[in-house]
Parts: sequence; C-alpha cells; structure tokens
Amino acid sequence: MGGGYTGLWTAYFLKERDPTLDVVVLEADICGGGASGRNGGFALSWWAKLSSLIQVCGEDDGLWLAAEAEKSVNFLGEFASQHGIDAEYNKAGWLWTATSEAQIGAWDDAVADLENRGVDAYRLLERAELHQRGGSDRYLAGLLDRTQATVQPGRLARGLRNVVLRRGVEIYENSPVVAVERNAVVTTAGRVDTDTIVSALGVWSLAFPEFRELRRACVPIASDMIATAPMPEILAEIGWTGGESITDSRQMLHYLRTTSDGRIAIGRGGGAVGIAGRFDRSFHYSRARSRVIEDDLRWLYPQTHRVAITHAWSGPSDRSQSGMPLLGRLKGRENVLYAVGFSGNGVGPCVLGGQILAALALDADDRWAKNALADGSRQLFPPEPIRYLGGRLVKRAVERKERLADNGQAPGWVTRALARQAPGGVIKVAEFTGRSTKPG
Repeated sequence: MGGGYTGLWTAYFLKERDPTLDVVVLEADICGGGASGRNGGFALSWWAKLSSLIQVCGEDDGLWLAAEAEKSVNFLGEFASQHGIDAEYNKAGWLWTATSEAQIGAWDDAVADLENRGVDAYRLLERAELHQRGGSDRYLAGLLDRTQATVQPGRLARGLRNVVLRRGVEIYENSPVVAVERNAVVTTAGRVDTDTIVSALGVWSLAFPEFRELRRACVPIASDMIATAPMPEILAEIGWTGGESITDSRQMLHYLRTTSDGRIAIGRGGGAVGIAGRFDRSFHYSRARSRVIEDDLRWLYPQTHRVAITHAWSGPSDRSQSGMPLLGRLKGRENVLYAVGFSGNGVGPCVLGGQILAALALDADDRWAKNALADGSRQLFPPEPIRYLGGRLVKRAVERKERLADNGQAPGWVTRALARQAPGGVIKVAEFTGRSTKPG
C-alpha cells in the first residue's frame, strides 16, 4: 500500500530476492504524488543523526545502518544511471550552516560522533569558502558533508515506477485503499487477496483505524516549499553554481537547493501540526506560510528580489520522537508490515526501508530483517488531545526561541524546556546560544 519511495523500493527488492513473487502496489494518487514527489530532493544519509540512531539501535546496528544509509545515496545515482532515469542526480554535497551566531556549533556533537568513530564525512569550512559555495554572506559558519546528493524527486519516483513495472510488479494508481482485512486489501476499484500486506503510506497510514497503534508514534507536521523563476545569471553572479544543497541549523529549519534550470527552491519544516493522525488542506498548500518562506529567501539572497516566485506547495511529513523511521509488524497481525516516521529525510533512507521491509516480508534470516530498526519498537507521544495541544505549545515555543535568537536575545528557561520537546527532524542540533546578525 503506497506508491512512493518506500512502497516502490519494497516492491523492487522483493523482486530482487525472488523474481517469481506476485507483487501488487496500490496508490491512491499517482506514484510519487505524496511526500516522495513533493520533497526538496535532498538525498541525505544519517551521519547527522548518528547519536539518535545509536540510541535507538545500539552501537553496532547504528553504525551499520548509518554506513548503509551513505551507500544508499550512492546507490541512487548508480540506479538512475543503470536504468536511464533522468533524476538529475548530483552528488555535490550538503552545506550545514548557521545563519545566526546562536546556531554556530549546532553540528559540534555530530562532528565529534564521527571523529570518535573514524568516519570521514565532514569538513569544516572557512567563512570565505562557505560564502563562495553558498552564494550568501548570511552564512556565518558551516561544514560540508561530502556524502550527500540531490535528485529531482518526482522524476526519481516515476522512473522507479517504470523499473518495477518492467520487473513484473502490478501497479494500480488512483486506487485508494478503504479497508485492510486479515488477508486482503480493499480499494475503491476492487480487492486484492494476499498473504502479506506492507503499509508504505507514511503519514497517510495514521488515518486508518487498522493502524491506530501507530498514531502515538508519529505526528503529522507540514513542510512548505517555494521555487523561483529560472535565474541562472543570478546564480552565476552570487557564485552558487556547484549544486550544493543547504540547510541552516534551526529546529524549524530552512532547506535550499538549486535546480537544473537555474531556480532556487527553498523549504521550511514544522509549518503545522495535525491532530489524531489527521491533517487538513493547509498541509497541501498555505499561502501565508509560503509568504514567510519568500521573506526568508529574500533575506538570504537579496538579489532574488527581482525574481518572481513561480511555484509553492506543501506536504505532510510523519515525525517520530527520535527522528528515525519506525519499521515492523502490527501487533497481533504478523502478516501486516509498516514503515512510518522518516521525519523529513526519506529520499535516501527509503532505500534502506525497502530492503528491510522486503526482508521482513520474506522472513529472511539476514541482517536486513534482524537489525534493531526492524523490531517495531517505538517511543510514544502523549495521547490526544494532549499531544495536539502540547504540539502546538511546543511549536510556538520553538518559533519564539528562534525569533529571539534571530534578534540576539536568549529565550527563557520555560521556552527552552518546551522547545526541547520537539520531535526529531532532518538534523539533530545542539542548544542555541549566542547572538544574531539578522535584523528584527
């Protein structure tokens, strides 16, 4: 169930393990119509959250999974090349930056984690090189992660769809699932009888009564993006021509990249919080939130004031407590598998998710089926309505904390304490201290 990255990679790896299997993919929209086609196209590994991964999985499995996540980034490029998919794969690296003095050093723990384990992924940058690579003097400090890449997410999803179709997988698009029975899945168009059911619906699975046990494990959170008109001459003027992806170090972080036709696409996470696993229309587009992101873009790159914003969209993501995905079997229904909680970082890690789900579906006796991420354990949020009300309170605390930091002011202890309760996202950052250069 689900024709995004997780579902399609699961189908692909099932066929890799056993080409004789009958595999069916059901998708309510078109493949890639959900989070897999709406994201920023950042193919990131898990090195930035190694400590969270080790906390969830232990040292051995955590390091193994982090290394496999880096391999997945490389695999995407090899896969696209092998199958003739024009996914615009570009392994130009990722700039993890600070746009205020309060954010400087947010990566210190992550750098230490990697250095202590002999992992060579990061290089701290001098400010001049950071400005040159990122094209803006708003970046005060940062590092380069050489292991990361970007893709055109929709093209990757549609290309992957075509590959699994050629492998003999049946795909039914525009076929919303309405019920999940013991050994069958019912859609608006028909019924599929099956031995094994895999829910790869991401945040959409939380609305199904059959998956109610997952509702306290994840929170729907909106992420918003905008894109400029093509502006290759301005990119050349500011020097951001290497294709690096960029984030700042906020909890509600900004993420930016350039496109093959010379646009800047910028997003911001944490725009809205859903209740009881549900989300409204604003999770698909919010004019007000798009305007906030546009203001932030103009501040980062004043040269874009003379360029129009031509695209704006939103999408729901499923945030877990740790920021790591949750994979396993439903209690009492061992033939029903699930994957949720990629927390805004799924382009690369969904390859791992597909390998794990395929191994679990076939009861494989290997590390893909028997690692600590595949055991279904999960941290729980409070029950509703406490979770929703608390989530809004935490969101406001994060916004207040970051607004104060932007103005060089230190938040109070209550604000700091509430902000620390925010679920994990794409990166794990340290406590903000210091002063900002951003005007009020």
